[in-house]
Amino acid sequence: MTDLLSFHRRTMTIAAAIVEQVRDDQLHSETPCAGWDLSQLLAHMTGQNHGFASAARGEAFDPATWADRPVSAAPGDTFAASAAEVVDAFASEGALERDWPILVGADQSVQVAGKQALGFHFIDYVVHGWDVAVSIGLTPEFDDDLLDAVLLLAAEVPLEGPTRNGPFAPFAPAVPIDAGQGDLSRLLAILGRDPEWKPRPNR
Repeated sequence: MTDLLSFHRRTMTIAAAIVEQVRDDQLHSETPCAGWDLSQLLAHMTGQNHGFASAARGEAFDPATWADRPVSAAPGDTFAASAAEVVDAFASEGALERDWPILVGADQSVQVAGKQALGFHFIDYVVHGWDVAVSIGLTPEFDDDLLDAVLLLAAEVPLEGPTRNGPFAPFAPAVPIDAGQGDLSRLLAILGRDPEWKPRPNR
C-alpha cells in the first residue's frame, strides 16, 4: 500500500504539472469526456479532489463537498491546491484502514474501503491527466512502473454493469484496439477512452 500511495502521489504531481500548462483561452477546448469542455473537466477534477480528501479525513459525507469547483483565471493554482490536499489526506494516519463515504450518483454515498478508494482515485487521475493533456495538444508521459500498477487495478473494473452504463457510470464501455499497443493506450482503451482521440480542428 505504501507503493500505491507513492504511485498516486506521482500521478497527482504529473496531473498538476499538466494542468499548470492550461491557458485561460483553452478553457473551452473540447475534451475526450463527452459533453465536457476543459473548464468543466477541471471543475470536476478539483471537486473530486476535495470530496476524496474529506472522505479520507473521516469527515461526515456532504455532497456539497464533492461539487464541481469552477476554475479561476489561474486553473493550475486552483487544481494544484486541491491535489496537494488530497495527497496529504490519503497519507494521513489511519486513513487507509477505515471505510470512506464515496459519492455515487448525484448525491448519495457508499462506504468503500480506504485502500480501494485510493485505487479509484489513482486510476481516475492517470486518465484525467491524459484527458487534459490531449485537450491542449500535449503528450503526457507516465513511467512504466506507474502504468504497470494502474493497469493491474484497471483490469479489475467490470466490463459491464453500472460502472460502464448509465448517467453516473464512471467509465465508458471498453474500446477495442490493435494488439501491440503500449501500456497507456491499453489502459485508456480498457477504461473507455479512444487512445487516438484529438480535438477537432477549429474548436
